[in-house]
Amino acid sequence: MAKLGLNVDHIATVRQARGGNEPDPVTAAALGELAGAEGITIHLREDRRHIQDRDLDILRRTVKTRLNLEMAATQEMVRIALRIKPEQVTLVPEKRQELTTEGGLDVIINAKQIADTVKRLKDGGIIVSLFVDPNQEQIKAANKTGTDYIEIHTGAYAEAQLWDDRKRELDNIDTAIKLARKVGLGVNAGHGLNYVNVKALAALGGIEEYNIGHSIIARAMLVGLERAVRDMVELIKYA
Repeated sequence: MAKLGLNVDHIATVRQARGGNEPDPVTAAALGELAGAEGITIHLREDRRHIQDRDLDILRRTVKTRLNLEMAATQEMVRIALRIKPEQVTLVPEKRQELTTEGGLDVIINAKQIADTVKRLKDGGIIVSLFVDPNQEQIKAANKTGTDYIEIHTGAYAEAQLWDDRKRELDNIDTAIKLARKVGLGVNAGHGLNYVNVKALAALGGIEEYNIGHSIIARAMLVGLERAVRDMVELIKYA
């Protein structure tokens, strides 16, 4: 049965907007776990725009489910990951000027660097996932790196406005899931998912974990974090 990985980056975004210490993503993570999230996801960016090193340190000690650290494949981030030892690292592309991650890794072009990073992390006892577009060639390249998982970038599906476009993107994701599982990769998914578009995606099957942040935190501002998390858990588990 699919799991929810709650991304608490946006809690940190609100905190950083005022430069204080509220709201605390550590508290949000604990509340999310109590409400049914089976993992906590954070993205430690190189510019530290939201999640801080302090957050990562405390979450490593307090998360009761599993901690998924999203990060760029840089020497600095690898050193941090090997020190902190999250259960999983998800390697993502990162641009300084972007508001949020804009696409998947280009594993084909960066195959050696990514493979070397995957090996270092796995040698440190960390499960590794690669954030990739639902592209068959990228998935084949990902498999060659030795990664354990891929996380399918669902942005194109989430942003599609017309039904035909959405159906095409959903078919691409379905094909990507089947290929990844055929070659022995675990499959996660995330980016742009909300309480409406996640249902058709969850109905496909084959996805182990959905990493979702913005839509849950947005709803939590209106109905509370516990209800927002429980509503999403119900959708992805019983689609």
